[in-house]
Amino acid sequence: MSKKKPGAPSATIALNKKAKHEYHIEERFEAGLALLGWEVKSIRAGKAQLTDAYVLLKDGEAWLLGSHIIPLSTASTHVIADPTRTRKLLLHAKEIAKIVGKVNQAGYTCIPLAMYWKKNKVKCEIALVKGKKLFDKRATEKERDWNRQKQRILRETNV
Repeated sequence: MSKKKPGAPSATIALNKKAKHEYHIEERFEAGLALLGWEVKSIRAGKAQLTDAYVLLKDGEAWLLGSHIIPLSTASTHVIADPTRTRKLLLHAKEIAKIVGKVNQAGYTCIPLAMYWKKNKVKCEIALVKGKKLFDKRATEKERDWNRQKQRILRETNV
């Protein structure tokens, strides 16, 4: 296998950092995105955001709502660019059926976690999630702090 070059750019385009704090992630799916040309150019320039985005399931199809791709002034001169337009997620029918079945259960929702390059295609990682309660969020924060302290203690004793 070839190794990644040290100066090579990361494949990650955008992350939904709030997702891990706000939700328990149950199951992940990889979906393709149906994009326009100006959107791909903007994404290559790093002008994409996933904060407050969510997945809408309608008529056996999955749609990405609330994602924001800022249009480049040079790339979208002949088109009226809508930065928050609804984008179609490309999934297999079995995956959509599985997601719809879970979302119809109480407490489940579907959100995007990350947008990244896979070869020359833009992919979106979506997940089935359940909302965390306040005490869950506090427990997660406490555990993260303890792990950080543990690493610090181990480093100090090894030196």
